[in-house]
Amino acid sequence: MGTAQGRRSQLLRGVLDLCLLAVVEEEPAYGYEMTKRLKARGLQTVGEGSIYPLLGRLEREGLVDTYRAASDGGPPRKYYRMSREGRRELEAGASEWRAARDAIDAVLGLIQAEV
Repeated sequence: MGTAQGRRSQLLRGVLDLCLLAVVEEEPAYGYEMTKRLKARGLQTVGEGSIYPLLGRLEREGLVDTYRAASDGGPPRKYYRMSREGRRELEAGASEWRAARDAIDAVLGLIQAEV
């Protein structure tokens, strides 16, 4: 069946793009800042190496727009902000997530009732 960590990793892999869109919807952010926001919300296993490929895909798909802004003492940072298409995708994905979560809760609820 796998380890608990492995299961969490697999589950997260399927919804990390939605989590990134949710973080970007709050306000534009650069990659490292998004990683910190995700960790602050309990997604401790997410690192920069995981999100940059996804951010590139979200940008190519038109779900986020980017711009560069000066940083304190370093090169300009690439910021990501939500596009209209990204907002629609986030709403649809969140709805799909809730439906899947509710179905899984219904199945797992059977186990709790039997114990």
